[in-house]
Amino acid sequence: MKVSLWKYWAQVACLGVWPILLFAQSPDPAQNLSDCKSGREACDRSKLTQSESGDVAFADHQRNVANCRERFEPCDHSQLTEREAIALALAEHRNNLSNCKDGISPCDQSRLTQSEAREAALAEHQRTLAGCKNGGGACDYSKLTQLEVREAGVARRELNLSDCTGGGVCDHSKLTPSEAVAVTKAEHQRNAQSCENGWDGCDHSRLTPSESRQTAIAEHQRNLSVCKEGRETCDYSKLTPSEASALAAAERKRNYTACLTKYDYCDRSRLTPAEARAIPSE
Repeated sequence: MKVSLWKYWAQVACLGVWPILLFAQSPDPAQNLSDCKSGREACDRSKLTQSESGDVAFADHQRNVANCRERFEPCDHSQLTEREAIALALAEHRNNLSNCKDGISPCDQSRLTQSEAREAALAEHQRTLAGCKNGGGACDYSKLTQLEVREAGVARRELNLSDCTGGGVCDHSKLTPSEAVAVTKAEHQRNAQSCENGWDGCDHSRLTPSESRQTAIAEHQRNLSVCKEGRETCDYSKLTPSEASALAAAERKRNYTACLTKYDYCDRSRLTPAEARAIPSE
């Protein structure tokens, strides 16, 4: 009896495990097809139908073509059709020419035609000239003509003057006497503007008496504005007695309105007896 009972429970256990084993051995066909088309390791090609195998083979081929175009691995040139191989060769040639003209890697000069090599050399020369003019790239004066060297010198002086006038990196030693005067004037005006607007870079010691007064007025107005807004940067000690009184009156009015409407911060301890009586009890 005990043996029969043991066999019974063994059969029940097997029946319970069987669906799990069946599910584990039978992957979702749609997911398996997706895995195969994407080239994932989870792909089980033995589970594909004949039609699906054709779709997967086409996906494999297209992925190989894309890898070859993008210079990714794996790329099997032997799997390309004649038209695909020609299109790939054309794309690689044009990409190489573009790289050589733009001065970026990889560039294989040996694969260029004579006219393409001349075009790439001209582009390199123009980059060198531009770098010498604006200082933004590699500059080799030995590769420039005498006229280009003079042009680059003029361009660099004009760029330096623009930087000096606009507050950029300035080489004062490259300025002419008249340019130095103009730059000094521009620097003074820029400092006065920074002080008046409360910007960084303000040097109060360089202000004229009238500029100092104008800056003081502007600073006072900014402080008054932030005090009215209740911001933490307010310096109440810099307010005039009338401004402080007006500000306090405005705050009392705001507080009374907040208590009356039950909206915004309300401090009942600051209400007058008459104001407190006017507030409805909660």
